[in-house]
Amino acid sequence: MDEYLGKGDYSYEPMPDWADLPPEVALGDVAGIAVDDNDRVYLFNRGSHPVIVLSQTGEVLSTWGHGAFANPHGASIGPDQCIYLTDNFDHTVRKFSLDGKLLLEIGTAGVSSGFMSGKPFCKCTHSAVSPSGDIFISDGYHNACIHKFDASGRLLKSWGTPGTGPGEFNLPHNICCDADGWIYVADRENSRIQIFDVEGRFETQINNMHRPSGLAITPGSCPDCIVGELASYLKVNREFPNIGPFVSVLDQQSNVLSRLDAKKGPGLEHGQFLSPHSIAYDSKGDLYVGDVVDADWGQVFPDREMPASARRFQKLKRVSPAAS
Repeated sequence: MDEYLGKGDYSYEPMPDWADLPPEVALGDVAGIAVDDNDRVYLFNRGSHPVIVLSQTGEVLSTWGHGAFANPHGASIGPDQCIYLTDNFDHTVRKFSLDGKLLLEIGTAGVSSGFMSGKPFCKCTHSAVSPSGDIFISDGYHNACIHKFDASGRLLKSWGTPGTGPGEFNLPHNICCDADGWIYVADRENSRIQIFDVEGRFETQINNMHRPSGLAITPGSCPDCIVGELASYLKVNREFPNIGPFVSVLDQQSNVLSRLDAKKGPGLEHGQFLSPHSIAYDSKGDLYVGDVVDADWGQVFPDREMPASARRFQKLKRVSPAAS
């Protein structure tokens, strides 16, 4: 390939031939992506096969979860090597073994806590598990808070209210936990990532981004943040350049280390993004990005018909700085 995406340590090559799914595995919007310790990739999607498990080279290994979800939204794999799946229409987070056995359900299926109740859950968005085993859940579409549970699913505390100040949220859309237990929240409509300790005390925030939707963090202490940034859905600036959608890497001082942008604007070609909703990486540092195309096409392209066959995820292979 003549041109890589990004720069320096965060340079990537699109892999257009990776994971050509067979026709019988109908794929919907890939709202959640997770990668296990064996580099198997889990696509949590809104099609007829909600969980599609792929090898690192893209072969379909299994599918499961059929008929179990109302609207897949977030996926994460904890230190326990179990997968946590967040269903925002069902108001639940469910823990499964990697082969699809249900181990724990947090929330009551189909029962909302009420708009801006501050209680679990009202259209929850994502989950993350700390090194100690506590489960943190972002409750974002009709709530504005984070909930902390122990490993058995017992609520320990909640924090957050609507707003723009420290510890306040305007759609907490994604959440991660680093090796030291710090909590990273993609506060989407405030265009920032807020960082908290395990008790919900505000530490700092990362700026210089636009509508962070997908979020992943690099391994170890003081990680860099890999952020899927959305375009504007407002008519007044929908066509403005350089405000997304793309995937960016930022350090904790809000410095943009790399920006994966094909310079072609939003789209569905490999190396382009439409709505980068989920991000994960494997042991080689390769990235997997899920797009929610059916849900967001009309917001990005209100006057254009969506292609009949639309790409909903892609793999980006990490390349060395010398190669880039």
